[in-house]
Amino acid sequence: MSESWAGRVLEVVVGTPGHGGFCVARYDGRVIFVRHSLPGETVRALITEDTGGSFCRADAVEIVDASPERIAPLCPIAGPGASGCCDLSHTSEAGARAWKAAVVSEQLRRIARVETDVDVETWGERTGWRTRLRLGVGADGHAGFHRARSAELVTDLACPQSPAVAYDGLADRTWTPGADLAVALDSDGARHVVEIAPPGSSSRAGGGARRAASSRRARRSAPRAHRAVVGSGRARQRVGDREWTVDAHGFWQAHRHAPDRYSAVVREWADVRPGDTVWDLYAGAGVFAAAVAGDAGSSGSVVGVEAGADAVRDGRAALADLPAVDLRAAPVEHAIADLPADPATVILDPPRAGAGKAVVAAVADAGPRRVVHVGCDPASFARDVGLYLSHGYRLEHLRAFDAFPLTSHVECIAALVR
Repeated sequence: MSESWAGRVLEVVVGTPGHGGFCVARYDGRVIFVRHSLPGETVRALITEDTGGSFCRADAVEIVDASPERIAPLCPIAGPGASGCCDLSHTSEAGARAWKAAVVSEQLRRIARVETDVDVETWGERTGWRTRLRLGVGADGHAGFHRARSAELVTDLACPQSPAVAYDGLADRTWTPGADLAVALDSDGARHVVEIAPPGSSSRAGGGARRAASSRRARRSAPRAHRAVVGSGRARQRVGDREWTVDAHGFWQAHRHAPDRYSAVVREWADVRPGDTVWDLYAGAGVFAAAVAGDAGSSGSVVGVEAGADAVRDGRAALADLPAVDLRAAPVEHAIADLPADPATVILDPPRAGAGKAVVAAVADAGPRRVVHVGCDPASFARDVGLYLSHGYRLEHLRAFDAFPLTSHVECIAALVR
């Protein structure tokens, strides 16, 4: 293996944006993923990670020739070596839209073999949009944001994604070391802060770094004790004229406008008709089920499947007046064989990893005339779109949303028909 480049500063011209919040540069035959840069810029890049393979990672620490889309960073705690919260804080709104459109287009072209123009839509606000956030707690008991690709924390709670009220008093308290803090603002502006106990420790030794990392991920995703410190820990969220009461530490769309905007698109593209059977997979608390239930009418049915039992509990309470809706608590891949036959429409909003081969095949085998698929990761979204195409579906509509301003993340919705 050649000598590591870690710690070197190299002057490079960066090219297209990549999936993950960086631009791609090349130097001496190797690829460098450069964070905090913009397409076309000449930068001095500090190599931060080099494992000796075909690529390494870097931060742009000096801008030699700036892009016209570069602006003064909107996030005071983001940047080289700082918090990983806002990796596009340094670009204009137009620049961010172009970045995300390029990433989505490239993933669709490369993975799904789909050539299409992508226009990333914005909702008119780059700061103060986030109503849910998760903070870590360090060994000293102080809460903070994780540095990029690091377990270290930045304890200056100044990220502008959330309104300032979300952070009130959090830096003044000492929390349980190793815990997480979930902060939620409900639709009326009330704040809830929930402290989530540290992941349990394992007594097993050995097995190497890969097994240890897998064990850490499993412990962090396992159910953990929690306590409400501010508010009730149960957030009231409105979508349209309907209200849900949900756990402040559970899943809900982070952007204040996302549930309403996504519901409108899903309802339009689902094209549900009276008497239809609809599957709503990865249904959460049933927001999309509620959006289409009226169109299915009293003779139709909307069956939602969600692995999180707490979300299903909350969805059943919110949708108790909709007899057509049946929410079931089970992993999608286990429950799909027992769903009603012949769905007219299937709606899917899977987690970041996407639905995957088995679930898409099961959906296609059920024969819906329409599929509406929501994805928050361009790569897994493109993979799933490609899988639908392989089963004879055609991509009818595609929209992409800047639902995570100041970050490289983007949400996509596709309508597929056959």
